[in-house]
Amino acid sequence: MGNSSAFGRDVLLGIGLVAVGTLAWGMLVERNAFTLRNVETKVLEPGATPLRILHISDLHLAPWQKAKMEWVTSLAELAPDLIVNTGDNLGHVNALPALRQTLSAFQGIPGVFVNGSNDYFAPEFKNPFTYFAGPSKAKSVATRLDTASLMDFFTENLGWANLNNSAASVTLGGRRLDFMGVDDPHRSFDSLSRMERSLEALQSEDIIEDSTPELTIGVAHAPYQRILNEFVSLGAEVIFAGHTHGGQVCVPGYGALVTNCDIPRDQVKGLSTWHHGGHSAALNVSAGLGTSIYAPVRFACPPEATLITLTARDS
Repeated sequence: MGNSSAFGRDVLLGIGLVAVGTLAWGMLVERNAFTLRNVETKVLEPGATPLRILHISDLHLAPWQKAKMEWVTSLAELAPDLIVNTGDNLGHVNALPALRQTLSAFQGIPGVFVNGSNDYFAPEFKNPFTYFAGPSKAKSVATRLDTASLMDFFTENLGWANLNNSAASVTLGGRRLDFMGVDDPHRSFDSLSRMERSLEALQSEDIIEDSTPELTIGVAHAPYQRILNEFVSLGAEVIFAGHTHGGQVCVPGYGALVTNCDIPRDQVKGLSTWHHGGHSAALNVSAGLGTSIYAPVRFACPPEATLITLTARDS
């Protein structure tokens, strides 16, 4: 009986040590193991010159996160053709000066952006186990952030196009790309009708000017299926999204436990293909660069930015 009790204690002690070690790894090591993911997708016309797009998402930046700031700033050395920012930049009520310092290195590089909920509201504590019941719910009262100043920095200082429930054209060395985007679907801030009207206005200009875009791209913070389906229906050939954190805490060999939206679990991060209505688009969902300051842990899901190279289809 004594040996049995001792064995039971040893098992519990072992489990406890593994749990503590896993938590320490996720909080102290992996959460700061910033990774650049390089991917390629063939979506351009045969013979077209490749385009390099840097996808940044879910920084959840706090003023004291100097290592993250320095790593993100260093990405400017990649000299991408375009930057796509899919939201949740702010992770603290006083994070805006730190964000300006971090992203100012990208000044002069064309870009587009949409907002996530943490570009409007400060982070709040949430019971992590509630995520297993479905997408997280917002509290009725939340601390507002200075969203207007954030968007002014993006548009006026960096020159990025605001795609919140809107559409815009970006010209890169004489090559025109058309973008459509929505405000945060997770908070139901999206308006597909407003976005579609803006896209129709761009397409009307095409008829008048007898020009067409080389590519049409959809951008959203949260990859809800209704948003992805609408993008594909409206002709998007590439889609960018974030929000999921790639699951944030994953099981090796199994993957994400939750997605915090209705996207299938096997498409919670990385490059895949989204099909709808007989059409398809390349879909890149970023696992993001941060976490909430109230849940500072990642496991089997390192923080990331993505350099996605758009190349020509085979002739």
